[in-house]
Amino acid sequence: MAEKQVMLTEAGLKKLEEKLEKLKSVRRIEVAERIKQAIDFGDISENSEYEDAKNEQAFIEGEILTLEKMLRNSQIIEDDKTNKDIVALGNTVVIKDLEFNEDQVYTIVGSAEADPKELKISNESPVGQAIIGKKIGDTIEVHVPAGVLQYQIVEIRA
Repeated sequence: MAEKQVMLTEAGLKKLEEKLEKLKSVRRIEVAERIKQAIDFGDISENSEYEDAKNEQAFIEGEILTLEKMLRNSQIIEDDKTNKDIVALGNTVVIKDLEFNEDQVYTIVGSAEADPKELKISNESPVGQAIIGKKIGDTIEVHVPAGVLQYQIVEIRA
């Protein structure tokens, strides 16, 4: 079975690479030192510090494997400065919530890079899926547990 492609912007790729490097060069060493100190305390069978450090080590190693896999299967979203006609990955889109008459601005990114606090939504999210491929002026409906939300595409920024 083929691995799922991870869609990333250039900035998202750099961010993941930096996170991986920090885990490998800083966090791994810090946890190894904690394990060493815990072993120096003596009997590890009842040493909670040792258990905590080993659990953290397992978490970090799992995170490293996950990031390496994501980077191996990454595809860079082409930065097309001219695409302002149709919503695509990498675009920043202004949509109007038709119920509340409010504009919302989102950047459409791959799921690995999504961060609602930074107004980056995944192309796999309900809103992301609904607006991909649409044009300025199009009205879209997004089905959510609370009902149906309606938006209109106001602007597409490349």
